[in-house]
Amino acid sequence: MTTIDAAEIRRRTQELLAAHPPATTDRTEFLKARFDAGLAWVHYPVGLGGLDASRSLQPVVDAELAAADAPDNDPRRIGIGLGMAAPTILGYGTDEQKQRFLRPLWVGEEVWCQLFSEPGAGSDLAALGTRAVRDGEDWVVDGQKVWTSSAHVARWAILIARTDPDVPKHRGISYFLCDMTDPGVEVRPLRQITGEAEFNEVFLTGVRIPDSRRLGAVGDGWKVAQTTLMNERVSIGGARIPREGGMIGTVARTWRERPELRTHDLHQRLLTLWVEAEVARLTGERLRQQLVAGQPGPEGSGMKLAFARLNQEISGLEVELLSDEGLLYSDWTMRRPELVDFTGRDAGYRYLRSKGNSIEGGTSEVLLNIVAERVLGLPVEPRNDKDVAWKDLSR
Repeated sequence: MTTIDAAEIRRRTQELLAAHPPATTDRTEFLKARFDAGLAWVHYPVGLGGLDASRSLQPVVDAELAAADAPDNDPRRIGIGLGMAAPTILGYGTDEQKQRFLRPLWVGEEVWCQLFSEPGAGSDLAALGTRAVRDGEDWVVDGQKVWTSSAHVARWAILIARTDPDVPKHRGISYFLCDMTDPGVEVRPLRQITGEAEFNEVFLTGVRIPDSRRLGAVGDGWKVAQTTLMNERVSIGGARIPREGGMIGTVARTWRERPELRTHDLHQRLLTLWVEAEVARLTGERLRQQLVAGQPGPEGSGMKLAFARLNQEISGLEVELLSDEGLLYSDWTMRRPELVDFTGRDAGYRYLRSKGNSIEGGTSEVLLNIVAERVLGLPVEPRNDKDVAWKDLSR
């Protein structure tokens, strides 16, 4: 890590702004220049969008650019790339893979999705059955993935597939970077309770992936996937928000502006949830400080657990607070959105969409096990499949 300090970071940011004035520079060109200046994610290596500096200096860059009204890379639209694909490629990718993928990923020129879950392998992800068979310099992939956010707009996907059915399930998986435009990739919408098709199912039929797009060693896919999953949970549950930001802010604003809706019971519940939301926010700040010194650990699972529960309880309170208005649902149009917008929609949408928070990014039940075993040190759950070859497991 370099010895760059906050003053140096500010100087470099001001140099970027002077050379590429946001008001007169094309948005994409500005973002490319920011990446090349090492101000995309300052803790990444030089040449890969960073300065090999402390992660704690990133807010300095962000504040300077926000004050200059500089464009951002629309992180909600490319969240899977930023929060999951990028740290995994950085940790396990070859130099060629890092150079090829990280810049267009961060700039937002290429959207990413995640091909992990399957109809028979959700909570037990290591039981996945999608096969990848070696054929010369390629792997031929056949299988089905499900609940894939952004697959309908993604150019690339992070994919895990079974490459050896003769070993226990965790040891026979490999990790690939899949081109979603390749022949054999079919994306179908999954319409959800909100009326939208934000998720997709993806069918892979004879998809050929060059071995040069394998991430990590053959058979090490589960190990590589753990980096993805740990970062995913941090990005979902540990996003930086201001005090009274997110969904609790929406409910609190309604409470202040609509005194005729207030009751004593709702007041007590709002106070409790406000405190819990603030505790979760501060815990997220502490988690990000821990990340400055290392990699995300199982604490991210606890944050994601809290995020799901709070969103569901806050959205339920909001519907009750609004009484009859809370039962209204403004638009049931079948759409395929590019991002989830909790605060920009109505209460009915928030209530329905939050039901998915305890499923996506790892079910709450699975995360409770992770917290119990890896944070609290409780005995592990008994398993009878640890040393059994995947092909011999009952399905």
